Amino acid sequence: MMKSVSLTDAQSLPIWRRPVTLLFLMALAMPLSFSTWSALLNNFVIEVAQFDGSDIGWLHTVREIPGFLAVGVILVIIFVREQVLAMISLALLGVATAVTAWFPSVGGIMFVTLFSSIGFHYYETVNQSLQLQWLSKERAPKTLGWLIAAGSAATLVAYLLIVMTWERLELSYNTVFMASGGLTLVIVAYCVLMFPQFESPNPQVKKFILRRRYWLYYALQFMAGARRQIFVVFAGFMMVERFGFDVHEITSLYLINLVANILLGPVFGHAVSRFGERRTLVFEYVGLIIVFLAYGGIYWFGWGVLLASALYVIDHLFFALALALKTYFQKIADPGDIAPTAAVAFTINHIAAVFLPALLGYLWLVSPGAVFGLAAAMAAISLALALMIPRHPEPGYETVFARGLPAPAE
Repeated sequence: MMKSVSLTDAQSLPIWRRPVTLLFLMALAMPLSFSTWSALLNNFVIEVAQFDGSDIGWLHTVREIPGFLAVGVILVIIFVREQVLAMISLALLGVATAVTAWFPSVGGIMFVTLFSSIGFHYYETVNQSLQLQWLSKERAPKTLGWLIAAGSAATLVAYLLIVMTWERLELSYNTVFMASGGLTLVIVAYCVLMFPQFESPNPQVKKFILRRRYWLYYALQFMAGARRQIFVVFAGFMMVERFGFDVHEITSLYLINLVANILLGPVFGHAVSRFGERRTLVFEYVGLIIVFLAYGGIYWFGWGVLLASALYVIDHLFFALALALKTYFQKIADPGDIAPTAAVAFTINHIAAVFLPALLGYLWLVSPGAVFGLAAAMAAISLALALMIPRHPEPGYETVFARGLPAPAE
């Protein structure tokens, strides 16, 4: 990487060397590996390693351990700049994705997944921190919406290639994993060579912090992590196990999700900017309650594959509204708290993720509908928490109970 440049001076650089451009390139690089891995995972583990519901639960438990340990980012950034750590993490994700098919056993898949997950979770932690440091509060919601659209657009190209060529060219899992991981590494190399180090105006606290006034943000993160695990682990698995979806059919659902995100990502950003975090999150959680109950109905009432496919797309779209959680924290945070709190929040987000997939894998064997019923209950708790967000949050006014109180110096 090149010399250090302040965020103010960076605005005079050519557009292709500015901080926001780097954010967009990283938004393209990460899903090329992670989303391709996600699209192929359920078919790969069932066809190659004969996974059942318990195995997939344990795999995702292993995958979430680095997320639980994301607080370790605080120690790493004492020695390594956040921007450098983002590049290292993306490179690790790309390499691990590229070699996934080289380990076609339960133990091998878990081993390479662990390394992939370290790259993914450390990247996501640092990326969230950089986004909130480099984007102004006024521009953040809309820009985050465009970043969602950009990542979806990059992944759309990869998925279209999978859908169009998987059967026609008889592609192997190894070919697709190698191609997606390799493209991520190419983008990382470009970012390392072409961008300077950007210096934020507010030095980040490089120690573990847990502030009382951020309690609602922590609680929302915890529930989001617990609830999301059920969708990530079991929704796609259901499509393969119950309805027998092939790789190109699962990928087609992802394609629909991506097109919707490209179109609606900027809309979501505008919605957060116009209606605020409280209303946006309330809308998301009410929608998720309905979606998860309908998922349960597939098992309780025997509803069919078309409804399941529609729910899969709608579910995915609701999760995109979670950008409102980022901007809520940006509005209430001390500027120097962003990096350490991003790490702490990621760990909190993954507390349930470490044990829920394995435990729910056993429940899945007994009653898949009960798993989705539990998810609906989690969404209801999230809804209650979202109602505590003020219409205009700021330091000292983090919850509806804190009006008029000065932000404590903790």
